Amino acid sequence: MILWIALALFSGYFIGCLHGSVIAQLLSGVNVKNKGVKNSGASNAAIVLGWKYGALVAVLDIFKGAAVVMGFRFLLSGSSLPDEMVWMLLFLAAAAVVFGHNFPFYMNFDGGKGTASVIGAMLALDWKLGLAGGLLLVLAALATDYLVVGVLVLYGMFFAIAFWPAEGIWPLVTAFALFAMAVWKHLENITRIKNGTENKVSSVFRKKPAGSA
Repeated sequence: MILWIALALFSGYFIGCLHGSVIAQLLSGVNVKNKGVKNSGASNAAIVLGWKYGALVAVLDIFKGAAVVMGFRFLLSGSSLPDEMVWMLLFLAAAAVVFGHNFPFYMNFDGGKGTASVIGAMLALDWKLGLAGGLLLVLAALATDYLVVGVLVLYGMFFAIAFWPAEGIWPLVTAFALFAMAVWKHLENITRIKNGTENKVSSVFRKKPAGSA
């Protein structure tokens, strides 16, 4: 069991360190980590480079979150572990990939905020509830014009997956830990909303892509 836990944590973390923003930098020549709100997530890529680059980074980061959980589920399919242990390991792998995204070692442990990776993990854990969570994020963000509101709504669906179909207490504990980390990572966004300085979703769609006239 210890080996399974170690594999979930280490593989998830190092795959989580593979940022979509690095691909965006190769294509655009712009390091989004040094621009905008200075993080390497999809939302800042959209702020700095426009929504097309933001979408590219989001897709890549969603993919890595899904790939880790799906890959680990495949490995566990041949084990004799009880269902509760399997769900615990899947949620640990999901948490590890988000942690790797947020705290990559080669960015001085200061990366993104993990939202896209959480979506990917949710889709792999339960694609129907994961898709519902992604749609709720989009609707809440568009309705309020603030992405952070959609992010908080998304975690409500993540808790739903941890409650059911997942089994045992550890998925709920993991979901709560990730939610707490998300709130902490988004405190600056919440503060900017209060101050009226937070970037609005509508402004991102008006952003011209890098290199455009």
